[in-house]
Amino acid sequence: MASGFFAILDDIGALMDDVAATTKVAASKTTGILGDDLAVNAEKATGFLSSRELPVLWAITKGSLVNKVIIVPIALLLSVFFPLGVKIALVLGGFYLAYEGVEKIIEYLFHRSKAAHQVIKESEQNDTGAEKAKIKSAITTDFILSIEIVIIALGAVTERSLLIQGITVSVVAFLATIGVYGIVAIIVRLDDAGYKLIERAHNKGFFSAVGVLLVKSLPVIIKLLSVVGTFALILVSGGIFAHNIEYLHHLLPNLPSLIRELIIGLAAGLIMVAILMGGRKILPFFKK
Repeated sequence: MASGFFAILDDIGALMDDVAATTKVAASKTTGILGDDLAVNAEKATGFLSSRELPVLWAITKGSLVNKVIIVPIALLLSVFFPLGVKIALVLGGFYLAYEGVEKIIEYLFHRSKAAHQVIKESEQNDTGAEKAKIKSAITTDFILSIEIVIIALGAVTERSLLIQGITVSVVAFLATIGVYGIVAIIVRLDDAGYKLIERAHNKGFFSAVGVLLVKSLPVIIKLLSVVGTFALILVSGGIFAHNIEYLHHLLPNLPSLIRELIIGLAAGLIMVAILMGGRKILPFFKK
């Protein structure tokens, strides 16, 4: 009986070694998408009152964990019984990301001019609704990015047993959520940390200067992340199309992959914007 117990422990140790090795490989392959995920979600999680930043971020984090709980088993089942379904899901998600990125650019270029009193009035009346809408949008975007992370992680361990695949993908998905939103939480609280440093240093000396730097740097970081996050959406979508649609994979071979994926993502986003705008104009005729 004792030898059987130690044999089980030995098997568990071997399994953990395999999982550690496969997790390291899978995590390294998802580094790029995690960078995009960080930029996108940092932009999504900002723009709230200071007192609401962490509650909103926690709500998005819980939504992200639920996304992973849904996606991981479905991805494993699809990879076994219907591999084409994984590709279809990725491509559909790519269209959503492309639309969201291009729509943000169009909104910035053509729909920014609002009177100050109108903005203030909307802000006062729709704080709760806007917060819920932004959380929902962040969780939806996270769902698409999570699919990409899970599929890339799964692709790194396809030759392993289903058990190792499941554990590896689950670990990568969990670490992705905790890592990304942990960093986002640090970013959105930079100004509070800066104000505390200034207060404790009585607005004098080195620590006060560091506090001032943190406070002043937060708006710059948020604006930078907003821009990076928008283009990350387009690049991720372009990458999805380029890697999963054979024709696009060989399109514009002389261009650097980054530029090619940006062009493909922009084109897909513009097509989606045109379709949805056309649909909104045509829909009232059918309602009549």
